Formats: sequence, structure tokens, C-alpha cells
Amino acid sequence: MAQSRQKSYADLRRKKLEFQVDDHVFLKISPTKGVMRFGFRGKLSLRFLGPFEVLERMGKVAYRLALPPSLLGVYNVFHVSMLRKYIPDPSHVVDYEPLKLRDDLTYEEQPVKIVDKEQEFKRRTIHYVKVQWRNQSVRDATWELEDEMKEKYSYRFEDSSMSSLED
Repeated sequence: MAQSRQKSYADLRRKKLEFQVDDHVFLKISPTKGVMRFGFRGKLSLRFLGPFEVLERMGKVAYRLALPPSLLGVYNVFHVSMLRKYIPDPSHVVDYEPLKLRDDLTYEEQPVKIVDKEQEFKRRTIHYVKVQWRNQSVRDATWELEDEMKEKYSYRFEDSSMSSLED
């Protein structure tokens, strides 16, 4: 009885998604950061890649997509829950920089630049740097321990100013 009640609540919130052949969809992927934050991993923020064309429907809830050659190692049939409809907009210009995806559709974020340094607390100063990550805006920059960043990305820290980590 409890399962039935929970299913009815879940069904109310669930959207019925169906795509047609030649529709365009976004594919959900998960980024992983290469840095541990304050001793624990943060949540993965979901991202979408695409748009990709739907080639055919495979059963009730799976679709075959036309993937580019850069995703050759990825199986091209996906569950409907991993897809989001793309609504074409003529003014929408996508600045596409190809990601290096792993087989499990994750990618590692790389630091781009240091936005801010040091964060002072009541009685002591802890050396933190506010890092902007590739494929994310300055608004989504995160505070990281400066020592950990130097250890993991030592090749990116050339001088003492550390204002830019660009290649």
C-alpha cells in the first residue's frame, strides 16, 4: 500500500517525454571536479551536451542518437530520463568547445583563473583561492585550499600573482 501511494505521488510529478525521429535533444552528462573540497566531495552539477538528432526509437523509453565522432566510444542508445528536448532558436548561437568525455559520460573540470585570494576569519587567515573552472561562469567559482590547488595543478601556477591559469 505504501509503494502504491509513493508511486502515485511520483507519477504526478513525472513528465511524459516522447521524441520523434529527427527531433533534437540534449544529453545529460555529469562533471567531476579533480579537487576535494574541505575534505569531502561536493554534489555533481548536471550538465547537458548537444543537441543531437534522434535517429530512431528503441522500445518505449529508449532512443538512438546521432553522436559525433568525438563520442565514438559511447554507446548511442539512451534512456528518456537522460534526454531533454531542444527547442531551436535562430538567435541561439552555441559556442561549442568539445569536451574530453570519459566512457561513463563524465569529464574533469580544469581551473581557468584565480578570481580572489585569502579568506580571513576571526583570529587567523587561511590561505584559500577562489577558482573559476572551465565551462563555468565566474559566479560559479569555488573556494579551494591554496596548497591543494598548488599540489594538484602545480604546472598552472607559474608566478606568485596567480591571476590567470590559462594555457
